[in-house]
Amino acid sequence: MTEFDRRARWQPAPRPEWVARLNEEGEILNSRSIVPLDENSLLAEARRNTGLDDFGDDGWIDHFRVLIRAIEEEAKLNLMGRILTRQDFVLYLETRLRIQDYYTRFPEIDEQVIHEPVMILGHGRTGTTILHEVMSTDPQFRIVKRWEAMFPCPPPEAATYETDPRIERADKLITIFDRVTPEWKAMHKFGGGLPVECAEYLYASFLSNVFVFSFQIPSYAEYLQKQDVGYTIRWHQRFLKLLQWKYGKPHWLLKNPIWIDYIPRVLEFYPDAKIILTHRDPITVSDSFTNVMGTIFWWRTDDPWGGGMLDELVMADGRAETQANLMKWMEDGTLRPGYVSNVLYANFMDDPADTIRRCHADLGLEFGEGTEQAIRGYLASKPKGKHGKFEYDRAQAAQIAAERERFRAYQDYFGVPDEV
Repeated sequence: MTEFDRRARWQPAPRPEWVARLNEEGEILNSRSIVPLDENSLLAEARRNTGLDDFGDDGWIDHFRVLIRAIEEEAKLNLMGRILTRQDFVLYLETRLRIQDYYTRFPEIDEQVIHEPVMILGHGRTGTTILHEVMSTDPQFRIVKRWEAMFPCPPPEAATYETDPRIERADKLITIFDRVTPEWKAMHKFGGGLPVECAEYLYASFLSNVFVFSFQIPSYAEYLQKQDVGYTIRWHQRFLKLLQWKYGKPHWLLKNPIWIDYIPRVLEFYPDAKIILTHRDPITVSDSFTNVMGTIFWWRTDDPWGGGMLDELVMADGRAETQANLMKWMEDGTLRPGYVSNVLYANFMDDPADTIRRCHADLGLEFGEGTEQAIRGYLASKPKGKHGKFEYDRAQAAQIAAERERFRAYQDYFGVPDEV
């Protein structure tokens, strides 16, 4: 049977009238001149906004140039897409300038030690977000919230962490995606004060899969595969050291699904990392993932799957290859006892507190008094379906059966139950 491609069946929701009209006008206007994305314009704006000029090491510039060229030539941005992209890239460049300024003035930041970070590295749509949010109620964990990922300088301080004015600024900026695609609220909650995954502060490295999950840019994806992810991981460390300089806790609680294929390399930089792998029926995950990614691409282009991106996650063979890697790393000791915990989505949804308690036990972490109460209180305050139910298209029965065979070894190994 020919492998089923969910992208061919995906259809976006109609755009709000104001977005549709803006993009229609963009077809008439010279949108590239109105919203430029060239190197000189972006760098000049960032320098002007910050009054700074030092971007740090020279390694980033080639990555940046390849990326913006791919976006300009391949991403087929509409006017809204160009506006969002320029806003984002100026912010990434400003972040890079400001972080370098802090490291120049306070070199002791680099002496910070990141001790036993806890990393949720499960595939997207397997419950990583809700697990991250719920575990973040445990006071031993330091998390990265949206506002500090977007505006890390000056570094957050404990006394003002919950009242920092950057929270409101970040919230206004990030929730524009809810206004561009209202259906997004039912898929993934955005907010200035919510925890975010590591991808949200890797942008300023300009070398990350996060861009492949935002734009249809096949030439950049090809370029990325030839680069050393170590550059990106070093930026990740640099960012965390800055954030914990004035406000630290015993452990970082991190979430980065896009690093699931790089676990051995990640462990070279974070050898004491404690890794949580989340598992869910791959059929359900594939259906949900296609709808989410189509919507993200739809923010910026009228041709959301035009570049043929994400075969390795949309198609069964690619996902099965990643699953085989996880089983291999479990067997060869890359993922070793005391430093890995496997969490089933079904178990978490049935009893979140008990699942997290067992996860802590696997990783040798304290499950302190009041943690279970905090977990249950958080979940009680987060009613399901507040922003509508996320519905998505399903594969046909024959295709489900064929894909199930590709996923059977993985499901049997980790005990992942069928959902469809």
